[in-house]
Amino acid sequence: MIDRPALADFLRGRRAALQPEDVGLARGQRRRTDGLRREEAALLANMSVDYYARLERERGPQPSEQMLASIAQGLRLTIDERDHLFRLAGHQPPPPGPAGDHVEPGMMRILDSLVDTPAEVVTELGETLQQTPLAAAIAGDATTRRGDARSIGFRWFTEPRARALHPVEDHAFMSRLYASGLRMVIARRGPESRAAHLAEVLLERSEEFRTVWARHEVGIRPREEKHYQHPEVGLLTLQCQVLQDPERSHALLVYTAEPGSESADRLRLLSVIGTTTTTAR
Repeated sequence: MIDRPALADFLRGRRAALQPEDVGLARGQRRRTDGLRREEAALLANMSVDYYARLERERGPQPSEQMLASIAQGLRLTIDERDHLFRLAGHQPPPPGPAGDHVEPGMMRILDSLVDTPAEVVTELGETLQQTPLAAAIAGDATTRRGDARSIGFRWFTEPRARALHPVEDHAFMSRLYASGLRMVIARRGPESRAAHLAEVLLERSEEFRTVWARHEVGIRPREEKHYQHPEVGLLTLQCQVLQDPERSHALLVYTAEPGSESADRLRLLSVIGTTTTTAR
């Protein structure tokens, strides 16, 4: 059963503990609220202000597990705090393990500070969990993907438009990279894992995947230099640095351009243009 008073009190307390600058928001003027405003918490959780406010007022319907996961991420809860939130709302917490979608607060704080830099948090299957606005401007909003298509490797072999963002000369290597990475995750997670499921579906749907998969390649590493053929600003050559969270099997990818390069100029232009019609990879 949902414990509405305790749930409301917990939400108010966690919201009050956060400052706008902690989550990448501008403080603004005439702020009288101790911590985040309700509308800011709702924004971070990707829900309406009315819905969030009703939870803090001990009203409204029982929140779904998806809603709770969004609130937990928005309020930068730890895993223990997230699990507590689920229990207060009358749900069992997500099962423990490295395959979860909840990004740890420390990694989120780093991501929040990269407001002018393309960056994203991805799972071991290449699923984008969080991304900065500039990352979305380059590759589209990949956080809205659902099902198997959440995986960039899956999209690579099943959606032709996923390749439009990369120069043709990079395609063969990327096919080998995604197949190699998937094989290594299966070895780590086992034949009943989501990785194994993706491989099964790809073997049925993609002739190219069957060809690359038959090579049994492992250990192919991503190149530090990435190339993106953006429809608005042209070719971007970016360097990718990676910060790993081994406990969660998440990685923070940060993309930068060499200072003074043409790509740096194009990246600055893209930050002004903002998110375009680019579809998610």
